[in-house]
Amino acid sequence: MPSLLSRCGSVSAVALLALAGLAAPARAQSTLTVGIGTQDTTTNTATVGVVIRQLKLLEKHLPTTGKYAGMTIRLDWQNFTSGPPVTNGMMAGKLQFGAMGDYPLVVNGFTFRNNPESQSELISVAAYNLHGSGNGIVVHKDSEYFSFEDLKGKLVSVPFGSAAHGMVLKALQDKGYPATWMRLVSQSPEVGSTNLQEKKIDAHADFVPFAELLPFRGFARKIFDGVETKLPTWHGVVVRTDFAKLYPEIVEAYLKAVLDARDWVKADPKRAAEQIAAWTGTDKEVVYIFLGPGGIMTIDPTIKAPLVEAAREDVKVLQKLDRIKEFDVGTWVNDGYLRKVFSERGLDYERERASTANYEVSGEDTYCKTPISEPRKAGEIWVKGGAIQPYSSAACTLGALGEMKAKGEEINVAYVFDTARGIKLFASEAFYVTDGRGGLSPYLLKQDAEAAAGAGGGKVLPFADALKSAVTGG
Repeated sequence: MPSLLSRCGSVSAVALLALAGLAAPARAQSTLTVGIGTQDTTTNTATVGVVIRQLKLLEKHLPTTGKYAGMTIRLDWQNFTSGPPVTNGMMAGKLQFGAMGDYPLVVNGFTFRNNPESQSELISVAAYNLHGSGNGIVVHKDSEYFSFEDLKGKLVSVPFGSAAHGMVLKALQDKGYPATWMRLVSQSPEVGSTNLQEKKIDAHADFVPFAELLPFRGFARKIFDGVETKLPTWHGVVVRTDFAKLYPEIVEAYLKAVLDARDWVKADPKRAAEQIAAWTGTDKEVVYIFLGPGGIMTIDPTIKAPLVEAAREDVKVLQKLDRIKEFDVGTWVNDGYLRKVFSERGLDYERERASTANYEVSGEDTYCKTPISEPRKAGEIWVKGGAIQPYSSAACTLGALGEMKAKGEEINVAYVFDTARGIKLFASEAFYVTDGRGGLSPYLLKQDAEAAAGAGGGKVLPFADALKSAVTGG
């Protein structure tokens, strides 16, 4: 299997020239080019990439006084489909900032460790899920495979070096399977998605948003979710230290833009989902399930202790495969710039860093005539051409959905929450446990639903039957 790392034995001539430019006094430069590597189609990185770029949020905060007086700062946004090419661009000196997922971030830090000209440091988180949901493995909807174990010896594609690749490697290690247990090949999200649709591969493993996007588009079915690795998944931002030391004001400006982008999404998540969909091509309903209230991902730039610990676990996974050697995650993390930005805005960094709260579904349930009191037991329905309406429970959500369908109303999608972990789900993809008295409990994983049904004397229902149950109250 090809190495996760793109090993660099020496600094290229291009990198040396770029570094020489960085070392020159700022006042001698008329133009400073700042390269920012993003992943537009990776929904986790929206608030550190595409939203900032499209709304020109960074431009509002760029310094203009002191050594920056008379200087033109040119922003060179470069879009990639996965993390490893971002690291390559940073090593070559073409990018100063890079946004990527957890495993690529660790590899980025390790790769820079032996670079004599610059290190990289983690300066911000983009979004995270403490349970590991976001990464996943999907098969064609007509596939005969229904579990990870069904993939023994099968052809499975994954973007090598990505967060999803790390998930697969962790799952193999957890189960005691060798790396050769399945036939892994490297394919980008776009190539893997096409090959899965055309049944040229048995399964495709990918990161946000593809494990939700492909089932939403109707040709795939998820058989493994990152929650099963019991390790948080997250995306973040790294910066070259040589650049950061020379231009700390630009690093701070970037982080101010990250906070602005987060606030913009939360202020109107429906509008944000629609805009991000228009900019990236990802369906708005999929963007919303990740970034909307109670979304799969929590948008929070603070560098939390559980995420740092998860990075240390990522290092262990890669070390077992001899992909990297010793790497000190603690010295690589630098939240000093972010702390300063928080302080300037009167925000409490320590309080937010200690919290794992998300913003939540709220409002009045118009079907069951009750306010939303327990957001992670709630649901939502996105009416086609209309509003996203909240409901107080899964049963009320499906009851309202059945009523709307009976009236001929068109629906974009309905959402519910996993009973075990509180993870947002497409209602049509969940497994439901009914108690026979009108209660419905949704689950992400079929085995969780079966365990709950066995423990409580309930019955596992697919979506269609759950919808009938909600309408009839049976």
